[in-house]
Amino acid sequence: MKEAAVNGTRLAWREAGTGEPLVLLHGFPFDSRLWEPQLRAVPPGWLAIAPDLRGFGRSELGAIAPSVEQHARDVLALLDLLGLGRAVIGGLSMGGYCALALHRIAPGRVRALVLCDTRAEPDSDEARRHRAVQAVTARERGVDDVVRPMLARLLTPVTLVERPGLAAGLEQMMRETRPDALIAALHALAARPDARPQLASIRVPVLVIGGELDEITPPVVLRELAAAIPGARLRLLPGAGHVSNLEAEAGFNTALHAFLAELCEPT
Repeated sequence: MKEAAVNGTRLAWREAGTGEPLVLLHGFPFDSRLWEPQLRAVPPGWLAIAPDLRGFGRSELGAIAPSVEQHARDVLALLDLLGLGRAVIGGLSMGGYCALALHRIAPGRVRALVLCDTRAEPDSDEARRHRAVQAVTARERGVDDVVRPMLARLLTPVTLVERPGLAAGLEQMMRETRPDALIAALHALAARPDARPQLASIRVPVLVIGGELDEITPPVVLRELAAAIPGARLRLLPGAGHVSNLEAEAGFNTALHAFLAELCEPT
């Protein structure tokens, strides 16, 4: 892990490989450990950077209220600190919201997008109400009572039974989220803007990838996302749920590596 002062707080991040920058943004309520299977398998010629977003993992929450836009600005400041210009920006779920926000704020810094198990539309009224209840629960009873019910929606029933180690590791990561960070993130997610108006203007290569059994962002949502972005390609991973990079590690890495290889081909 590396750490540095960024935008008035202290951010931590993981790195692997050398070469062209690939930024991987984790979902909620995880941290950069979510990307360990991808960090272990970075293809030659690529530098993978997986930050702990503000408030998660070893990154401090700081005085600025987090939002998907603030996370995006933190990533841009981190790239500046590392002397990196354009990067491939990937994100899973909440990380995908941040990736789209980064493209909206600074499209010239985005070489390509990898949107994983995510969506462009904002929360529905029902989803906002649910997040408000979760925030109250976290404040009054702690993180465990929020994250415990989430596991069954994040992973498939087969994974929960046949891969207890993966499920236990994911649950432990979630339980280590600090209550103040979890509450702040819930408010930020509920307030995130509608990203759909920007989709038609995206002109960089885009890979939309996710699990065929994802209950949170099901295939119909991923298909609609890919269809709204000119030239976007879609890859659905059999047997995977919402954290498809973990449940279908081999298929996810194969699709990601093929996408990155195409970016380096002569045009």
